[in-house]
Amino acid sequence: MADHSLSVTDASCSQNPVLTSHYVIRPMQPEDLDEVCAIESSVSPSPWTAPQFAQSLQQAYSLVIDTQVRGYAVVASMADQAELHNIAIHPDFQGQGFGRRLVEYSIEQLSGMIKNLYLEVRVSNIPAIRLYQQLGFEQLAERRDYYQTLHGREDALIMGRQIDAVKD
Repeated sequence: MADHSLSVTDASCSQNPVLTSHYVIRPMQPEDLDEVCAIESSVSPSPWTAPQFAQSLQQAYSLVIDTQVRGYAVVASMADQAELHNIAIHPDFQGQGFGRRLVEYSIEQLSGMIKNLYLEVRVSNIPAIRLYQQLGFEQLAERRDYYQTLHGREDALIMGRQIDAVKD
């Protein structure tokens, strides 16, 4: 079985101890689910459940920093398309480049047959929208009332990017 993990010691910013930490991006394991669900509950007003993550293990990645899961991504592929279904970074580790690394790693793991990657993002999630734009995603459409919030519903942007041109 091929090793699909990325292991890095990042010392790019010595004044921030998190960025000098060792991190690994690897396939999500069943033993990750408690930490994944805790992160999901801390960042989402309508979190996925443990069974939803368990059903997605074959297409999910965990970001592990110093032996603890601090982020995850779930990507589903069908034919020549893929969709980023869920991605999150623990709040204490957001804004430090780990989300970018997780998206980039997820893209690298896609089959060579994948031509396009799609995702939905809350219209209020400006940091994520900026990240996706920096990674080549473009807004394709908007879904009205897609996400549940504490005070009603929120629209989603549908974003996509070509993969085949980047992976060659």
